[in-house]
Amino acid sequence: MQSWLRRLLVTGAAAILVALPASAQDVPGIEICTVEKTMERRTSCLQSNVDFLKKSLDKAQLDNRTRDDAAARQIEALRLALVSLQKTIADLQAEVEKLKKPASPAPTTGTTPAAPASPAPAK
Repeated sequence: MQSWLRRLLVTGAAAILVALPASAQDVPGIEICTVEKTMERRTSCLQSNVDFLKKSLDKAQLDNRTRDDAAARQIEALRLALVSLQKTIADLQAEVEKLKKPASPAPTTGTTPAAPASPAPAK
């Protein structure tokens, strides 16, 4: 495509988008209620703010509770792993102590050396 035709299409598309009416969205959040002239509108605005803050607080509490529960589960898993590692260390230390002890002489099989026989009494 030629550059002037491309520019024309882009400019035309931009003009159409600008000309379209934008639909207003009510985005929840804190509103400045002092600009409202009538008491009913101010009350409504303040109630909207209260509702928004309550929903935000409830969501934050739920998120914190979920995080706390996950942390508690992780802490418990780490405690179990620690107990297991402590038992393994105790077993290994006991094994090292066995290996450090001098080996006791192995029992001999058979007879023990006999004492020399005393001469028979003379008659």
